[in-house]
Amino acid sequence: MTDPFAPSSHNPFDRGYYGPEELRTFGFAAVGEDVRISKTCTIIGLPNITIGSHVRIDDKVTIIAASGRVSIGSYIHVGESCYLSAAGGITLSDFCGLSQGVRVYSVTDDYGGDHLTNPTVPKGYLGLQIAPVFLGRHVIIGSGSVILPGCTIGEGSSVGALSLVRTSLDEWGVYAGTPARWAKARSKKLLELEKQMMIEMQSP
Repeated sequence: MTDPFAPSSHNPFDRGYYGPEELRTFGFAAVGEDVRISKTCTIIGLPNITIGSHVRIDDKVTIIAASGRVSIGSYIHVGESCYLSAAGGITLSDFCGLSQGVRVYSVTDDYGGDHLTNPTVPKGYLGLQIAPVFLGRHVIIGSGSVILPGCTIGEGSSVGALSLVRTSLDEWGVYAGTPARWAKARSKKLLELEKQMMIEMQSP
């Protein structure tokens, strides 16, 4: 059976994915089973990154963990061109999903004008906001959305595309907008499906 994640020898545009065996030689803090990371990703701070099992990280994802930790659980998908800035720490709990182009910031500059900005400036002149970002189990974030430092998104919540999350969100809600606001309750049927899947996977 052909590996769908292997690079095509006839297609120079398809660079393929690293598998768990290769990834464990690169210096990550931990890598589980069935992990695939695109060879076009940029990842800095590998010793600060733990990855569970059944994880796929697609093309052009950038993870900056030089001065903060990233914890990626199991059954996680990170879509193409996502950006994770982890100075304050980022946690993606089991069954989380980031659609294409999501930005997760656990550190930001002061935009009010009282400090200088950008990483080329000495830290004493900056007014950085640094705080952890936590995504609970079964959280899904829509394409192009932005999550700012200090936000916790409760278990089971979803955030619509092109939303701005600047405060924490409660569990089991559907949120959307700029800033993201509660729209309706989210169904918990997926918890039953999770249990069913786990039982089937344990069956001989």
